[in-house]
Amino acid sequence: MGNDLKIVLVGLPGSGKSTFGKQLAAVLQFPYYDLDTLIEAKSHMSISDIFSKYGEGEFRKQETEVLRNFLNRDESYVLASGGGCPCFNDNMDLINEKSVSVYLDVPLEEISMRLGLAKAQNRPMFSGLDQGEITLKLKSLLLERDYFYRQSKIKLSGEDFSAELLVSELIRLLKS
Repeated sequence: MGNDLKIVLVGLPGSGKSTFGKQLAAVLQFPYYDLDTLIEAKSHMSISDIFSKYGEGEFRKQETEVLRNFLNRDESYVLASGGGCPCFNDNMDLINEKSVSVYLDVPLEEISMRLGLAKAQNRPMFSGLDQGEITLKLKSLLLERDYFYRQSKIKLSGEDFSAELLVSELIRLLKS
């Protein structure tokens, strides 16, 4: 990893990777990045457009390429990955090799409430689903993805965790 501290947040859609990532970056005085935003900038397309025009396979290919290039940068930062990112193309191995991975393990009920109907419609995976279907989709995603998320170096569980709590965990991890 060199002298740079790269922190990559993983977890289900709606687990708070973006919100918490911005808070953590501010506390650490690191830049914050969102992997989906980086993909959109590189492709000059929205994530929804990539999915609808080219399908998930092409999206995952672009995601891995952007992730790989970004993890090789010489700087410290906080990166919010997409919810599925760790589960494809050996991305979790790459994340763990090049950064400190942090799994935001938030209860499904909390995520479902956070997503709500309005916010979920902006996410291709939840488009057109009602609240009950969103909850079922989240359960299904967790079953598929938990194996990968649990490979993270640090796991924060519950509804409330703070940037300060993660900083203390990071210090403990880096000392060991």
